Amino acid sequence: MEILDRIYRALERSSLFAVWMGGLSMLLAAIMIVIEVLGRKIGGTEVFGVVLPSFRVPGSDEYAGYVFAGATAWAYAYCLVHRSHIRIDALYNLFPAKVRAVLDVIGLALLGAYILVLTERAWVVLLGTLDKGSRAATPQQTPLWLPQTVWVTGLTFFAIVTVFVCFYALMCLLTGRSDKVQRLAGTMSVQEEVDSETKGVVEMKK
Repeated sequence: MEILDRIYRALERSSLFAVWMGGLSMLLAAIMIVIEVLGRKIGGTEVFGVVLPSFRVPGSDEYAGYVFAGATAWAYAYCLVHRSHIRIDALYNLFPAKVRAVLDVIGLALLGAYILVLTERAWVVLLGTLDKGSRAATPQQTPLWLPQTVWVTGLTFFAIVTVFVCFYALMCLLTGRSDKVQRLAGTMSVQEEVDSETKGVVEMKK
């Protein structure tokens, strides 16, 4: 189990790095859009006798969409290892720990099956784009393989993490470690959610 725990921690660190990169990309995209809006709205106005230049950032909305899609795909794995995906647990919390552990593994297996199919289809799309040399139907004519590569690799990373976490949780279930399954794949308790939401505030006070 120690080797599985090491791999899990490595994947957790990788997912955190991916989230930071995705967040930085979205921040830069937001700055680009702000510049675009300011360039259109205040361009041509006179301030202290100086006429401000009017300018645009061609394709800002298009590129922002690509960034959002890529950053979202790369954030899926982080959400999984931090148990942030939405779960309907109205009845789940009423079951004993062992039953919840079984349900957690089944849920991970179903998620893994879905994401594997989705990832396979995404690769088909990317390979088709590369084969045809497809470009966006926009004035920028962006080669679609560029944003699609970011999107597909993000989905692939999510698929790898999902399969591994499912396997790890299954091994814990088979060895009677229901508590570990809960920490890997179960829903967060109220206290865990509170700690997660206030973690940044606590660290700022230190």
